[in-house]
This record gives sequence, C-alpha cells and structure tokens, in this order.
Amino acid sequence: MVLRSTDPRTWHRGLSSRTYPWSRRFFRLLLPRVQLLEVEAFFIVCLGSQSQVRAIEEVSRGIVNSSLVHPREVFRSAILAGASGIIVVHNHPSGDPTPSADDRSVTRQIVDAGRLLDIPCYDHLVIGGDRYVSFVEAGLL
Repeated sequence: MVLRSTDPRTWHRGLSSRTYPWSRRFFRLLLPRVQLLEVEAFFIVCLGSQSQVRAIEEVSRGIVNSSLVHPREVFRSAILAGASGIIVVHNHPSGDPTPSADDRSVTRQIVDAGRLLDIPCYDHLVIGGDRYVSFVEAGLL
C-alpha cells in the first residue's frame, strides 16, 4: 500500500546533514500506522531529489518479534517510486524501540545496497510504543 504525501513540499524542511529534525516528523507520520500493530512491519519512505516525500510503502510484515526484509524489496519500492533517497522505518510491538542486532545488520545491508544504487538511506527509525530510536541520532548510521 502506497501513501502519497498530501503536501510533499512541507516534509523536506529541515532535512540536512547537520540536524535531524525529520526523525520526529517521520515518527509522527508513521506512528498511527504502527502503534497498534501486534507484529513487526517494515516501511520505506521514498524521498525525491529535494527530499520531499514521494511515497510511503509497507515493504513487509512479519511476526511478533521479527520482520523479514531484504534490500531487494526495499529498493524495488524505491526505484519504482523514483526515489533519490530513502528512510526506513519499522516497529517493535514489544514497545521497546531499542534496535536489535538483526536491525543493525539489515540496516548495514540496506545502506550498502543504497551506495551501489546511488539511493542513500538517510536514517532507520525503530518505533516502539510512543517512542522511537533514530539510527542517525544514536550514532549508528
């Protein structure tokens, strides 16, 4: 399912390499979609060349403590949306947004694949309950 932004001009404001206010914006944008899920779901936010939101798509849905995702599915969505960059987001139904070892591993694979395709992954947000962890803010990306 693809969600198109109603006003993509507003989502790129503040997107820069020095500050990361977009993390909270994307957390707020996706929180209603993931907050009540009982299983993990993995989303991709596709950004245009001016960092505007082009699309938001659910890439996979897993089980209570795992969501199977592969970079090929992530970048298939990004390429089809004509993305110039991406942010990936998934939830932890447990309510604890602390990234797992698997989360870190998948993120490394996505970042590496993005380098090859020239579609950078700007951040990975993990949402748990009403909190989130940004890989960029945590120094993990």
